Amino acid sequence: MRITIPHLGNVYLAVKILFDSLGIDYIIPPLNSKEALRLGSKYSPEEICLPFKLMVGNYIASVESGADTVLLVGSCGPCRFGEYSELQMRILKQLGHNIEFIIMDPVSSIGLNELFKRVRKVGSTSKKSALSKMGSIFLAFTAMKLIDEIEAAAHTIAGYETNPGEAKGLLSSCKKEVFKCSDPIKAVNILKQYSNRLKAITVDYTKKPLKIAVIGEIYTVIEPFSNLYIEDILMDMKVSTTRKLTPTWWVKDMLLKTIKLNSRELLNASNEFLPLYIGGHARECIGEAVLAAKEQMDGAIQIFPMGCMPEIVSKSILPSVTQKKKLPILSLVVDEMTGEAGYRTRIEAFLDLLERRREHVRIRC
Repeated sequence: MRITIPHLGNVYLAVKILFDSLGIDYIIPPLNSKEALRLGSKYSPEEICLPFKLMVGNYIASVESGADTVLLVGSCGPCRFGEYSELQMRILKQLGHNIEFIIMDPVSSIGLNELFKRVRKVGSTSKKSALSKMGSIFLAFTAMKLIDEIEAAAHTIAGYETNPGEAKGLLSSCKKEVFKCSDPIKAVNILKQYSNRLKAITVDYTKKPLKIAVIGEIYTVIEPFSNLYIEDILMDMKVSTTRKLTPTWWVKDMLLKTIKLNSRELLNASNEFLPLYIGGHARECIGEAVLAAKEQMDGAIQIFPMGCMPEIVSKSILPSVTQKKKLPILSLVVDEMTGEAGYRTRIEAFLDLLERRREHVRIRC
């Protein structure tokens, strides 16, 4: 068995550490690019969303490198993400690839025993003991948590650093160095070192940068290629950003759903505008916007793929959040036809609006 995964932000770093620790054969596909999108778009249904197409591009690249098994998280909810695996298996079969999919569906949908069965299947070729395998999972989760914390710190510091671009440079170097490392323990130590280096960056907290919350559909929020590297763009513009949806958040949310204690802060915050579950992360999106207003952020940017029904509902509700909570919100829809120039122009115009709004408020005060 040679296993592969689709890309989702920095998840590939934690998964690489997990597979290296378990000692199993794997293929990490090339980072998402125009080529991955071209391949995925060529063989996917035209009306399907951007994440689906990128994943198919990832699979094809991995299969061509020798992968025969795909590890994928699943969903049995109303969002069509729950249909991804079946459709993708069918597409790969039509292309002549007999690929096995191991789907990590929610415990609430398949039960704990079935989930453990699938987990054991992933590690079936590992020669480690059951206890050592648990240690490998814990190590990978620690790595995921560290990289999420490093990324969050870099995005926040970007608005305050005295040497513009330093946090962004450290973040980029961190990812490259960890990916090159094949020793899982050393890789985690590298993450800890970069965490300390970020804390040592010289900052000036007398600065008053714009503070933006990045919200929306989880894949397009987390995966940088799909959102045209919006967080890098904002870092270059010296904007301080926050994002509550991360891979670590997703893991915790999935585990706590079984006892209905998942994301209570976000869900409670959404109750005023969207108290019902409609699929995807629509409620989380609304909750994030409400919390952004409560935390006195200057604005929020919603990102979602063309045709994503839960986020279309969220988009229709967000104007009410803006009106009641006084939080400006920009909604950006992405697909394979999104033009970078127009996309960036909309972001720049939104930031200019926020600057003018802040100045207006200051004058009135």
